[in-house]
Amino acid sequence: MAPILFPVAVKLGIDPIHFGILIVVNMEVGMCHPPVGLNLYVASGITKMGISELTVAVWPWLLTMLVFLGLVTYWPAMSLWLPHLLMK
Repeated sequence: MAPILFPVAVKLGIDPIHFGILIVVNMEVGMCHPPVGLNLYVASGITKMGISELTVAVWPWLLTMLVFLGLVTYWPAMSLWLPHLLMK
């Protein structure tokens, strides 16, 4: 989806670096979020815990990632200060 959405994001004035960070953070949330979260299945195989037990155990981390996603989405300067500093 990124190659399809990238030109739209640029036309809307979204910084390409910020767009990439949003894609990566959304992917992190998706990998740990039930019902399709691949990381849940991997962790379930390693720990021998059921998916439902693991889902309960992962909630604090998932909520933390969602808060971070909200911060990064609505406060772009937080994620762009270092790239802009390095580009100077």
